[in-house]
Amino acid sequence: MKFQYSEKKVKLPENVHAYAEKKVMKLARYFEEDAEALVVFSVEKNRNKVELTVHGAGTWFRASEGTSDMFASIDAAVGTIEGQIRKNKTRLARRLRQDAFVRSAQEETSFAPEAAEDDLTIQRIKSFYFKPMTREEAVLQMNLLDHNFFAFRDEDNDGSFAVVYRRNNGGYGLIDDAK
Repeated sequence: MKFQYSEKKVKLPENVHAYAEKKVMKLARYFEEDAEALVVFSVEKNRNKVELTVHGAGTWFRASEGTSDMFASIDAAVGTIEGQIRKNKTRLARRLRQDAFVRSAQEETSFAPEAAEDDLTIQRIKSFYFKPMTREEAVLQMNLLDHNFFAFRDEDNDGSFAVVYRRNNGGYGLIDDAK
């Protein structure tokens, strides 16, 4: 597994990188050797935040955790990604390494029942006419509907399909067609 580290607003000692690499390597058994891990460390409002992105076998996993301790944040992020993999293990079995879910002798045995898998069948289909509008109109419409996202035809980009969404930090984002 290849590692990349990034630090925002913080300079960390090398032992934090070594600890992160050791913990993320627990995930290596699910991936082939060409998997990549990006670990972003930051400090925001006295919280040590770790954003962990793992890419392998054409699948992306991402977790963002923040605690008062950087090591605890690393542990939480790795645990979140491991939970995502376990939750979707039957769907991911074809993409990830063949023997990723085979039990080994040193693995811990848990008697807790595994969570049921989510059903990925589409329950409802809606069809809409997407009216061309400006980005500001789309944000206003999204807020009026009290939704977290809104799809529209972007007048500012020759009527191409776009989506505005509400970001976790309170701002707005735009996803548009890259021509």
